[in-house]
Amino acid sequence: MSINIPKDPSEGSSRSATGDQSHHPTPLSRYESQKRRDWNTFGQYLKNQRPPVSLAQCHFNHVLEFLRYLDQFGKTKVHILGCVFFGQPDPPAPCTCPLRQAWGSLDALIGRLRAAYEENGGSPEKNPFGNGAIRIYLREVKECQAKARGIPYKKKKKRKNQIKASEDQMKASKLQAT
Repeated sequence: MSINIPKDPSEGSSRSATGDQSHHPTPLSRYESQKRRDWNTFGQYLKNQRPPVSLAQCHFNHVLEFLRYLDQFGKTKVHILGCVFFGQPDPPAPCTCPLRQAWGSLDALIGRLRAAYEENGGSPEKNPFGNGAIRIYLREVKECQAKARGIPYKKKKKRKNQIKASEDQMKASKLQAT
């Protein structure tokens, strides 16, 4: 999954300025290319703020604003509460509800930006992409989109509960066997 946003013109061609093609750097993986593109896009977003924001000044609020900004490029229909199709997974007709970024795309984007932040000299302790507010925002987007599309959202049970349930089932089957 990837976020569809305009390509950064600074990426340009892979050729060197001198035209020397004898040195062929190993091509980046799809993930690494996407991470670089996302990082450049976020950096451009910060530069375009008024006043411009440096990476050192970047705070989780800038990340939240960036995620909201990206919604304008989204392709996922998210029905609003008053829509007659709210909660229907396959609506029978079109509606005027907004297109947004899909939760999975945003989640993957944050993962790439979180890694890129640290690879570009940011400290893990100050990583704005790892802030709890970002996780809360992503969870809210996930739940909202699931409700709007009529997909039940079930929280994962904690591991202890799963182990306890398995133990209870084994005890019950032993009792039935005797």
